[in-house]
Amino acid sequence: MKILAIESSCDETSAAIVEDGRRTLSCKILSQIDIHKRFGGVVPEIASRAHIEAVVSLTEGALADAEMTLPEVDAIAVTYSPGLVGALLVGVNFAKSLAYATHKPLIAVNHIRGHVAANYLAHPELKPPFLALVISGGHTSLMKVNSFTDYETVGITRDDAAGEAFDKVARVMGIGYPGGAEMDALANIGNSKAIAFPRAIVKDAPYDFSYSGLKTAVVNYLHNAEQKGEEICREDVAASFSAAVCDTVQNRLSHAIDDFKMPAVVLAGGVSANSHIRKCVEELCKSKGVSLYMPPLSLCGDNAAMIASQAYYEAKAENFANITLNAVPVNNKFVK
Repeated sequence: MKILAIESSCDETSAAIVEDGRRTLSCKILSQIDIHKRFGGVVPEIASRAHIEAVVSLTEGALADAEMTLPEVDAIAVTYSPGLVGALLVGVNFAKSLAYATHKPLIAVNHIRGHVAANYLAHPELKPPFLALVISGGHTSLMKVNSFTDYETVGITRDDAAGEAFDKVARVMGIGYPGGAEMDALANIGNSKAIAFPRAIVKDAPYDFSYSGLKTAVVNYLHNAEQKGEEICREDVAASFSAAVCDTVQNRLSHAIDDFKMPAVVLAGGVSANSHIRKCVEELCKSKGVSLYMPPLSLCGDNAAMIASQAYYEAKAENFANITLNAVPVNNKFVK
């Protein structure tokens, strides 16, 4: 089954064709980083307009790279939730129109499930059940994946997501948007024990995350130093902040591994590209004796190939959408 998928949940427009959920035939991605960099973050209205301008040509490019025509596609898939509502609507309406005009089945895919499915493209042997930890700019969630379409969320972020905290701290430090990659590089040469930043624990919720307090502590540290005229070591700040994030990730994931006895852990999402998070999760899984699957860096960010991969399993479960499909910007449980 060859599925054409559209992804437009935030600031990347993407179109891809994937065969049987595992083989990528083509994947076109257009990033908007240069557009939003001057604003220090994603501007939703600008993002939506950029998606409108790009989606048709990217779809044509995906078809050309796969050496296919639209009639040869078996189904149309699209990210419908979660994300920026205007950005999602561009992809949803385009995919609905395409499916309607070509009489192809329409498949609605949850963006979080898509991130998990990126690992199906990289690891052909991977199949549920497993624990999935998804860490991105807008989401930090821990899920039991019982089957390809049966997701049970056991932990979520109560406030800021890890990626959001990275970007906000980077901005205060004077690092341009997006700040994740440079924060990672700075942390590699800093002292992770130089500054004692807090590690938040959510009472009676051992699998939930909270990064708002950590973000505020780092911002206050930087502002206090500025007001006192003290020079800061950006490398030490980045390293100490990264260590605090990694400690909380290890703590929550450790509890889940012990309690749910899943045979494997899957790491996914944009922030799964962070070298320190990859290392700390790898060390934990090795100590617990469970298998770990991580996507290559090229599949960590938003892309339509991961959406097409998950769409294949939604189709096998006969989870098809219709012309009434709408964008759902917020989905805290990430299981629909």
